[in-house]
Amino acid sequence: MSNPLTTLLQNRDWLLADGATGTNLFNMGLSAGDPPELWNVDHPDRIRALYAGAVDAGSDLFLTNTFGGNASRLKLHNAQSRVFELNKLGAELGREVADKVTDRKVIVAGSVGPTGDIMAPMGTLTFDLAVEMFHEQAEGLKAGGADVAWVETISAFEEFAAASKAFALADLPWCGTMSFDTAGRTMMGITTKDMVRKTLKLENPPVAFGANCGVGASDLLRTVQGLATEHPQHPLIAKGNAGIPKYHDGHIHYDGTPELMADYACLARDSGAKIIGGCCGTTPEHLKAMRTALEERPRTDAPSHEAIAAALGGFSSASDGTDGNAPKARSTKRRRHPAA
Repeated sequence: MSNPLTTLLQNRDWLLADGATGTNLFNMGLSAGDPPELWNVDHPDRIRALYAGAVDAGSDLFLTNTFGGNASRLKLHNAQSRVFELNKLGAELGREVADKVTDRKVIVAGSVGPTGDIMAPMGTLTFDLAVEMFHEQAEGLKAGGADVAWVETISAFEEFAAASKAFALADLPWCGTMSFDTAGRTMMGITTKDMVRKTLKLENPPVAFGANCGVGASDLLRTVQGLATEHPQHPLIAKGNAGIPKYHDGHIHYDGTPELMADYACLARDSGAKIIGGCCGTTPEHLKAMRTALEERPRTDAPSHEAIAAALGGFSSASDGTDGNAPKARSTKRRRHPAA
């Protein structure tokens, strides 16, 4: 399928994605527990500023403010009937910002987060219902002008597959990332090998796939290397957190400096990632440093785990999830929160 993102990937060695939606909106005044998607209606100027912050910092791609824009999550705020509206607005605001850029193509990626529900038989969420919810969201994103759908922070492959089917129904190309944060596995026990093997068997495979969020930048790069080992030809995504979260003065702060994220960006590129961005804690200041480093530092061979740890800090576990020493898959799915 021909689409703007595929074209960019064919002509570029790497693309810079955006940073954290939550962190930057909290800095603008969003209160914890409030649905950021409602800001697409109530504070469109702030959402334009969110998008413009990434673009001005050098991002080639940014995600819309629609992570929690599915019926299940919006129901918590009595807004389940506004799925199409909020997703369309989120994408329209992104389209406004992207189309103002004249010196390069900027991709508007429609963010789709997990439903937050537990899959059957342990819970009430069936595969078909998940497809229905993701499809409703995708149609809003498409109507608003999103170039691609972007499902992220997924831990259960059944949910990943449901999103794939939903995007096919909407005729919208897509990308997808899972979050690996329990000894190299997702919360549901998926390994990098599992992800590659199952993703490539989907009837509607993604334009690019990879990892986001998780524990820290070091662990995420080990995950990216695992994905690259399994299928080095497919475009891979790396969106790691800006350091480690620390609680200070009633708020969570990430300790990753722009300099650390610049190192991370180049290590991600050299580890096999083609789309490189940040997740929780990543601000435009981090993105500027990442862009400069990617442009100025030459590509090298894939770094060793020792080199990654020396640059970014140690790994959270000895296992990368593929050696039999990590937790096994579970049959339930926990709710995840949007990138903070």
